[in-house]
Amino acid sequence: MKWSEVSIKTSHEAMDLIAEIFHDVGASGVVIEDPALVNDYIRSGLWDYTDIPEARETEVVTVKAYLPVDEELDEKMREFRRQVALLASREVDEGPATISCSEIQDEDWENNWKQYFHTEKVGERIVIKPDWEEYTPTEDELVIEIDPGAAFGTGTHPTTSMCLRELETLVTPGMTVFDVGTGSGILSIAAAKLGAGKITAVDYDLTAVKIARENIAANHLENRIETKQSDLLQAVAGQADLITANIIADIIIRLFDVVTGSLKPDGVLLASGIIADRVADVTAAALAHGFVIDKVIEEKDWAAMVIRRGDRS
Repeated sequence: MKWSEVSIKTSHEAMDLIAEIFHDVGASGVVIEDPALVNDYIRSGLWDYTDIPEARETEVVTVKAYLPVDEELDEKMREFRRQVALLASREVDEGPATISCSEIQDEDWENNWKQYFHTEKVGERIVIKPDWEEYTPTEDELVIEIDPGAAFGTGTHPTTSMCLRELETLVTPGMTVFDVGTGSGILSIAAAKLGAGKITAVDYDLTAVKIARENIAANHLENRIETKQSDLLQAVAGQADLITANIIADIIIRLFDVVTGSLKPDGVLLASGIIADRVADVTAAALAHGFVIDKVIEEKDWAAMVIRRGDRS
């Protein structure tokens, strides 16, 4: 199916009214790109997963919606333009009010990003391969076939690639692994291919759990990796030799309140998704809960940490 992406540049004052107009002409939802809001998130320190620089111009907001390309589209666009023009008569600052339209295919939303994701060797042995590419591995290579879909984790972002390289050292045959915030399931799959025995992959997001299951099935590991929806470790029973948590600093800090009961006395927490400026915060939380920092790895302003329980015998 073809869709028309309708985009309008407007003001903060008018953006909610524009959203209502889109709704009136039949759009089921809108996308609001507000540079001021993005700047607020970056400055808050709560949005760790971003390499986006702060915007200098914050007065103009872009509101987008998608309308089906059919016999009603022209009339909907005339009505949209008419209602936008009426905003000025209501003494609303509509900003530039420049409208643009582009036609896209339904599948473009899902597939356009794939041109940037290719087969890549991440560690000494691990190779990440998208399921739409062919690759012949060498004898020692472990190929992970992955389609991240709407979940985080292609293996190419530093937060994930650092974890994959550390797993090559940390995973031992038959060990138990819990993967918190599994995303695409990539760390669980890597642990299984490296020889871990029992792996439990959890995520709070049901979409991520679904995608992780699909990727696990694509790698024929359903019998070794269990997937669950869970807030941190709430739905996980027993203790692991290794817990992976590629999430964000604030959630890792919260994880220390519950992780001790789920980690064996000599167990290791591999934490990532930490911006370099937050390493000190994670370190302080780890030490306060009796953990020992074994290793800190940094790459492109991101950090991964190998953290061990301090009460080992």
